[in-house]
Amino acid sequence: MGHYCSEGIRGRRCFQLYGRANYRTNEWCRWFDWTNYRYSKSHTQDDVLGVSPPYAELLQSVADDVKKQGIQVKLVEFSDWHAPNVAVQNGDIDANFFQQSVFLRNAIRETNYDLHAFATGTGSHVGLYSKKDKSLDALPAQARVVIPNDPVNSARALILLHRAGLIQLKDLNNELSTVKDIVSNPKQLQFIEVEGPQTAHAFNDADLIFGFPHYLKMAKVTDPHHALFLDPIDKKYAILFVTRKDYPDQNQKLTAFVQAFQNSKHVQEILDRDFGQGLWFEGWK
Repeated sequence: MGHYCSEGIRGRRCFQLYGRANYRTNEWCRWFDWTNYRYSKSHTQDDVLGVSPPYAELLQSVADDVKKQGIQVKLVEFSDWHAPNVAVQNGDIDANFFQQSVFLRNAIRETNYDLHAFATGTGSHVGLYSKKDKSLDALPAQARVVIPNDPVNSARALILLHRAGLIQLKDLNNELSTVKDIVSNPKQLQFIEVEGPQTAHAFNDADLIFGFPHYLKMAKVTDPHHALFLDPIDKKYAILFVTRKDYPDQNQKLTAFVQAFQNSKHVQEILDRDFGQGLWFEGWK
C-alpha cells in the first residue's frame, strides 16, 4: 500500500495511492517516507497513468489491450481529486484521467501548473437523487441537499438545481457559481458540501443529493437511472487525458492508448455496466 502526499490549503496531507474507494486519511504525513513508494521516471520506460477508482478497471482493460502492441502502461489509483495533478506536474507520472475541462482550467488558474488536455475521453450525466421523495415537487421546505465541495462540481450541482427549477442563480453561465450566487431559493434548501465521491454515501440520509452515476454504482445505494432530474450532454464535462505541455509521448505510446480507449468495444461494455446505459457519452465526437 502506497500513499501520495500533496500540499494543500489544510496543510500537508496523505492520500492513499492504491485501493478502491479509499478517501482522504486523517494522519499527517510527517512520518511518511515518500521516496520508498514514489514512481521515478528514471527507473521505468513504461508510461504511468494516474486514475481515480471508478476508472481503474476501465483503463486497465485498455492497458491489457495495448500490451499486445508492446506498449506497457502502469496505472496508479488516486483517491482524491488534487494529488493526480500534483503528480503530473512533478513528473512522477506521465498523465492522469479523472478531470473534465472546467476542473482542469480552474486547477491551472489556482496553481499555475503547466498542464493541458492531451486527449478527450468519455463523460457522464449527473443527476439529482432522493431516497425519500419521488419527485422534486415533493421535496420539503428546508430540505437538506448534498453537493460536492470543490468549486467546479459545486457549481455544476448548483447549475443543475437551477435547471431543475429549485433555485435561481445570478448567472447560469458562471462555471464557478457558489451558494452566494443564489438569488432565489423558494424552498429554503439547506446545502451540505462534502467531497465529490462522498455525495453518493449521503443518499440514505439527505433529502436530495447531486450524484455521479459511477459513484452511485460503487456505493450500491441506488440505480443511477432513477434520477429525479438529469443534466443534458455537455462535452465540456468529458473526462480528459491530461499531461504536462512538454510531455514528449515517445513512440506515440499515449496516443496509441487513447486510440485503443476510444475504439474499444470492451470499454463500452464496462461503461454500460459501471455508469449505466445511456448515462455516458463519447466526448471526442
